[in-house]
Amino acid sequence: MLNAQWLETFVTLCEEGHFTRAAARLNMTQPGVSQQLKKLEDQIGQPLITRDGKGFTLTPAGEAVRDHGRRRCEEERRLREAFDGDDAGKGPVSLACSGSLAMLIYPRVLDLMQQSEGLNVKLEAAPQASVLEGVLSGLYDIGIADHKPTHPRLDGDLIGSDELCLLVPIGEPSAPGYADLERLGFIAHPDGFAYADELLSANFADAYPGLERLRIRSFINQIGQIPEPVARGIGYTILPRSGVNTYPRREALACVKLAHPVHHELWLVRRRGKVLAARTRHLMAAVIETVGELAQLS
Repeated sequence: MLNAQWLETFVTLCEEGHFTRAAARLNMTQPGVSQQLKKLEDQIGQPLITRDGKGFTLTPAGEAVRDHGRRRCEEERRLREAFDGDDAGKGPVSLACSGSLAMLIYPRVLDLMQQSEGLNVKLEAAPQASVLEGVLSGLYDIGIADHKPTHPRLDGDLIGSDELCLLVPIGEPSAPGYADLERLGFIAHPDGFAYADELLSANFADAYPGLERLRIRSFINQIGQIPEPVARGIGYTILPRSGVNTYPRREALACVKLAHPVHHELWLVRRRGKVLAARTRHLMAAVIETVGELAQLS
């Protein structure tokens, strides 16, 4: 690899066309310029200039080295601009998480984009496996998982937890028994069966017969609409606190206080060793703050 300092001196000499002017521009002595030129020629193994009185002309090798030096200078200039341009309010950044968390986080994302016109945020609701695979492949800059990542190329920070809420209509008993829930019927959704098995077995162990015998009143796969039947008195459901908090008619829902509450950990996941851009760190800070507010609602 060519010596960077000697190459810079040579490019400057080519641009100035004169040893004295090149020395003045580089804050060097004229013999210093000549010495670095000689070292570069020794490294190349052939002369780079042909002297012509007080001037000089470039040899073919000199022209090639000059062009190479100019390209390197341009690359370094663009690199410095990239460093200087690492602005928290500019550029694309992507995040993946569960649907309920996406609904909770998106208003904060909109706030960030309103404050920074150059910020472009992609927020995608995805299953847990897709979140981890996407961060690993580089599809997403960061993700939120419900468990600590075990892959050796992923890092994660525990940033909070999301409580599972047993939601019943307003007016139902504040401490319903399993018979009360069966009377209402379960409002099922794609994650609801796993939530039900986890929460009901922990709190109604003697009465809960298992998923196979769960009375299903309705099924819906639109995360924002899952609480609606409960608000209308049609049934009960189980959702993370993040999904409850984004429902516009929260006052029509009652979250039952349980003897054995269930919380899912929330881990902010990123590629191990990846240097994060300022915009990604900015989004991470907003996500951590938003998730932290869930604890205040539990």
